[in-house]
Amino acid sequence: MNAINKNKNRIHAMTVDVEDYFHVSAFDSVIKTTDWEHITPRVGDNTHRLIDLFNEHDVKATFFTLGWVAKHCPDVIKRIVDEGHELASHGTNHRRNTSMSRDQVYKDIKESKDILEQISGQGIIGYRAPSFSIDKSNEYVFEILTELGFKYSSSTYPIEHDLYGVPDWPRFKHMRQEGIIEIPIPTIEKNAKNKGIGGGGYFRLYPYWLSKRRIDKYLIDNTQPYNFYFHPWEIDVDQPRVSDASFKSKLRHYINLNVMEKKLVMLMQDFNWSSMRDVYGIKME
Repeated sequence: MNAINKNKNRIHAMTVDVEDYFHVSAFDSVIKTTDWEHITPRVGDNTHRLIDLFNEHDVKATFFTLGWVAKHCPDVIKRIVDEGHELASHGTNHRRNTSMSRDQVYKDIKESKDILEQISGQGIIGYRAPSFSIDKSNEYVFEILTELGFKYSSSTYPIEHDLYGVPDWPRFKHMRQEGIIEIPIPTIEKNAKNKGIGGGGYFRLYPYWLSKRRIDKYLIDNTQPYNFYFHPWEIDVDQPRVSDASFKSKLRHYINLNVMEKKLVMLMQDFNWSSMRDVYGIKME
């Protein structure tokens, strides 16, 4: 049996960053937080569609969910936990941690945890920073997470990127000195640089065969599980277009939305998936 066939027996982490199209960082210069209450949410219906899709392919996932979404779509939260998926925090209002003071970060993360726990009736142990917004300027976020009782974070992406990333940070699961487990977004090494292969825009941009080849390379080169992320709005072809955003932001957001669901189906067929908590063996207590 060759190495790639052996990889089919491994289980990897499927994750969803549960936010709406108008929450994304790419549009925060043209859509203000105060505008959100006047926009019809689409994240509820899109997340229900994803859960249906996961059920069809026997996939369990971790849903890193905004507190804002939980307040506006409590039925989604209840379905996530009722159907055996993991519920985790994505902050409250998708504000990047790098744009807030320490006190504001604490309030944002605590509020999200409180909302999610109240609606779901279960403890929240996982966190993902909006837009991977933990870097060398705000490592205190890990202290806040430990203080608030989180067990793990998946908030770092060790690549060069114009919006996020710390290339020289660890590539694999590790225990931070603050006492919390960090699980970075996966990368492969090419020409002495880390290249992102974790999902999102990269997955929509590249043809599926290339994404699969890159994932297979990661699995051949490493014993660590692979983890994949994407957003409910990425399967929403009919979402409203934000015309005032920059060309670059619109390109990143809208490219290949029409093929994303088909690619996800292929991904679920080619690999085995479960939640972050189960794949990485993270205990509630």
